[in-house]
This record gives sequence, structure tokens and C-alpha cells, in this order.
Amino acid sequence: MKKPDLLPGTLDMLILKTLTRAPLHGYGIAQSIKRFSDDVLTVEEGSLYPALQRLLLQGWVKAEWKMTETNRRARFYTLTVAGRKRLGLEVTQFEQMIAAIGRVLSEPA
Repeated sequence: MKKPDLLPGTLDMLILKTLTRAPLHGYGIAQSIKRFSDDVLTVEEGSLYPALQRLLLQGWVKAEWKMTETNRRARFYTLTVAGRKRLGLEVTQFEQMIAAIGRVLSEPA
């Protein structure tokens, strides 16, 4: 069965939430999202890195070059104070949207 696509606008929220746990490099972010979603959500590089660049430009994450556990140089991303605030806003809006969709779906035919 084909894995579902992410809802538009949710990738940024998932990245920000993932970075609340610890600073991570891109591959680590993708793996964390996959693991916490029980392998339902897969973030492709073609979506992840443009999203990270967007978050950097917004000031919601910062990045620095470090060595990975496998001794490779990688860019590690950290959530900023502004990013934490943005995450709160995005989660609130997402929960409102999910609740609204739930109300429509639960309406008897």
C-alpha cells in the first residue's frame, strides 16, 4: 500500500517538533520523523532540505557544521526561540483544522 503524502504545510511543523528533542542533521531529522510515525511518514531529501532552508531564512532554526557519530561533517539544526513560538502557533492551527475535519466526517449522512 502506498504511504500517505504529508498534508500541505505539515512538514515545517514536523521538523520544528523534531528539533525540540535535540539538535539533528538532516538525515537524523528524516529518520526521527519516520521512527516516531511508526514508519508511516517518510520525508524525502527533495522536500526536507528546501524546508530546512526555508526555516533557516525565517529564523526558526539555526545551523552549524559538526561531526556526526560516524565522523562525517554535517549541518546540525537547532530550534530557535522564534521557532519554538512558531511551532506553538502551527500546532494550534493544525489541531483546529483536524478538529474541523473530524466534525465534518462525524456528521451523519
